[in-house]
Amino acid sequence: MKIKSVVRRAVFIGAIASTMLVVSCKSKKALIQNTVSEPLKAMKASSIIDKHYENQTDFAAVYIKSNVRFDNGKQTQNVTAEIRIQKDQKILVSIRFLGITMAKALITPTKVSYYEKIKGTYFEGDFSGLSQWLGTDLDYNKVQNMLMGEALDDLRVGKYNQTLEEQSYRLDDKANNSTQKAFFIDASNFKIRKQEVIQSDKARKIEMDYGNYQNFDKRIIPLQLHINATQEKGKTEIDLEYTDLNFSDELSFPYSVPNGYKRILIN
Repeated sequence: MKIKSVVRRAVFIGAIASTMLVVSCKSKKALIQNTVSEPLKAMKASSIIDKHYENQTDFAAVYIKSNVRFDNGKQTQNVTAEIRIQKDQKILVSIRFLGITMAKALITPTKVSYYEKIKGTYFEGDFSGLSQWLGTDLDYNKVQNMLMGEALDDLRVGKYNQTLEEQSYRLDDKANNSTQKAFFIDASNFKIRKQEVIQSDKARKIEMDYGNYQNFDKRIIPLQLHINATQEKGKTEIDLEYTDLNFSDELSFPYSVPNGYKRILIN
């Protein structure tokens, strides 16, 4: 079982986890039901988007703990991940296997850095490697939004066709290009239930499904995330289950590459 490749992918995706530094105000969790008692009524796309951003998660810093399951069709691996996010500034991810820290990654708006212990290697570069592996163009904001259950794109600057699908409002990007994007917004809380990006010319598709919404001090967060990335070279699935989540004003971000590690390049 190639733990190294699993660690690399888990770190790269921001595969998370967290037990947080003690927060001044402990979070109180309340289950948010994902059901709607009455039939959905059609709404303008602009109204749906407005309601979505009214419920956008506002925070300064957050610390999460998560169980992670990785499956690429050839191997399956379960790890624990911890993530710290200083909103719009940096994301620190720690991957643990059998209680041992196997890798760390530091993600900023301009750079992706990580190191892993098995072969003593480290990487520093931009988002192109992560984008290529996941099958969609990513940047810092999209990674942060993905982990927090927010829309990858800023929906307020696009134009969308709106349809009803089960208990969700589906918004399809009207942009006429080779990339098709769809956002499924839960009708009960106007949070993201699912989002997908398809690049037909590159045979790429990525789907992100969210579930188990809970309320943390008036912040509605989905505690389950299923990522399904498909491209010509194969299919990868990653399941994240947040087991603990707390908010704070500021966190520490300890990251330094150990001495003697060898720098690598990712094609």
